[in-house]
Amino acid sequence: MLIDAHCHLDFADFATDREAVFARAREAGIEHFIVPGTTRARWPAVIELARREDVSLNLGLHPYFMDEHGDEDIEALERMLDEHPETVALGECGIDARFEDTLDAQWQLFDAQLKLAKSRNLPVVVHCVQANDKVAKRLRQLSLPRGGLIHAFAGSPEQAGKFLDLGFVLGLGGATTHERAQRLHRAVISLPDDGYVLETDSPDMPLAGFQGQRNEPARLAQVCEHIAQLRGEIVEHVAASSTATARRLFGI
Repeated sequence: MLIDAHCHLDFADFATDREAVFARAREAGIEHFIVPGTTRARWPAVIELARREDVSLNLGLHPYFMDEHGDEDIEALERMLDEHPETVALGECGIDARFEDTLDAQWQLFDAQLKLAKSRNLPVVVHCVQANDKVAKRLRQLSLPRGGLIHAFAGSPEQAGKFLDLGFVLGLGGATTHERAQRLHRAVISLPDDGYVLETDSPDMPLAGFQGQRNEPARLAQVCEHIAQLRGEIVEHVAASSTATARRLFGI
């Protein structure tokens, strides 16, 4: 059994064949899905999807969509967490340093969500692009009791170690399958068995050979095979390790 620890199955990319996507995933051995929230407007769709027994709910405000967030969204997020105690983590939140014009606002929003997660004793799901060191520093300052997931990790073994020391695990997906990602490969090899989860970030983060195509959870099986090859382990061991870590992190 595999758990896709991060997939946006609420997105419109899956509107016409969502049930078929779930069916293909089950055929490939993926039996549970963690679906993150991205914007206040998208929360109802994520919540509706999480009515399924095989879907777990995250709620958060994603830094990529800063132009869609409003001044009252943190208060709205707090209310939504009250209404939905089944939420297993706060996220997707974080920092995307590619967008310098919104960076100050991103940090303010991220900080507010981290504090909310700490007060609610929730793990956080962190989007972290070109900001590993700064994000690790902030996480160290806040010392979140439940840690969380560094989604789509793409850093060095040293950066991986910093996040692990803070009680976080790393999300490994399509980026690990690209031959040019040698630094990431070294980080993957360095991780302990309980230091990672597998994810697709569907419909994004395509695997090597699938660039330009919609990603979907069924391809998590190929990610698992690739991680096993990198680490010199059997596929069953990687699958079991990832699943156990996801269950521990999200309480499922």
